[in-house]
Amino acid sequence: MGLNITKLVEPKTISLDDLKNKKIAVDASQMLYQFLSSIRQPDGTPLMDSNEDVTSHLMGISTRIPNLIEKGMKLVFVFDGKPPILKSLEKEERAHRKRLAQEKLELAKEEGDEELMLKYSKQTSILTRKMAEEAMELISAFGLPVIQAPSEAEAQCAYMAKNGDVWGISSTDYDSLLYSTPRLLRNLTLSDKRRVRGKLIFIKPEIIELNDFLRKLELNNEQLIILGILVGTDYNNKGISGIGPMKALKLVKENNDYEKMFLGLKPDFDWKEIYNIFKEMPVTKDYSLDWKSPNADKIYEILSSHDFNRERINKLIERLTKKSISQKGLSSFFNS
Repeated sequence: MGLNITKLVEPKTISLDDLKNKKIAVDASQMLYQFLSSIRQPDGTPLMDSNEDVTSHLMGISTRIPNLIEKGMKLVFVFDGKPPILKSLEKEERAHRKRLAQEKLELAKEEGDEELMLKYSKQTSILTRKMAEEAMELISAFGLPVIQAPSEAEAQCAYMAKNGDVWGISSTDYDSLLYSTPRLLRNLTLSDKRRVRGKLIFIKPEIIELNDFLRKLELNNEQLIILGILVGTDYNNKGISGIGPMKALKLVKENNDYEKMFLGLKPDFDWKEIYNIFKEMPVTKDYSLDWKSPNADKIYEILSSHDFNRERINKLIERLTKKSISQKGLSSFFNS
């Protein structure tokens, strides 16, 4: 679901050039869901190989990540581990929404309505363990660091940013701010243009500086977590009925005794348990940020096994390695 505090945030628009030489941790699972949702056929069918294995995630990695690399960014990809038990309710609700979308998708197929087929198919996207492993393998072949978080990737990314190992993190959600990431980048891995309601819109990267954000709201990190709990997080996804971001901000500022405040609000969850999740989320300190030369053989092996066009693979390898592949083919490139 993600933290709904859009009304409180005033992100700054930046260009990709502003991120040159910056080390950036990317929430890989969120990125892959973006690819699975957006990279589809006009009727909503995901890209697939001859074995009917979905390849939209691999297409996204092979087309959008090289663009960021060419802009001079040093990317690190962090994958989710085991989610907190409290997230199970959110996962159940997501699964329920996907089932409803699947029913609507089947009806749209029967009616031959491609517009609705595309709409509802995007809501049925599922990231399997196999897809995540394929993504890890391809990203590693690009020469980029891959880190397996023990739990939530956003918490691991934020820890790395607070530790100074990366400059900022890339995520679609604002939840990262509750983990106190110094800088949050949004729209980084999205296509730079998208068609919305028939109109072509251009999407620019955005940055939220945590210190500036807190200063504007006149809050500290702990108060921001309380605000998040009031409006709803992945661990209490509906928050408290009737409380949106503006009202939550007012409540946080007016109350110093949060135990008393929540007692009066009568939530159906333990706010302290959720607060402690954000403060004590497991992270690993055992990681290495080593950027290596791309492994052309491995890239070719992975993508060709999923029926990617040979010429497309060659061009990708040329972009990543800055070496030209002769007309003799890839084998002569490897042996050179």
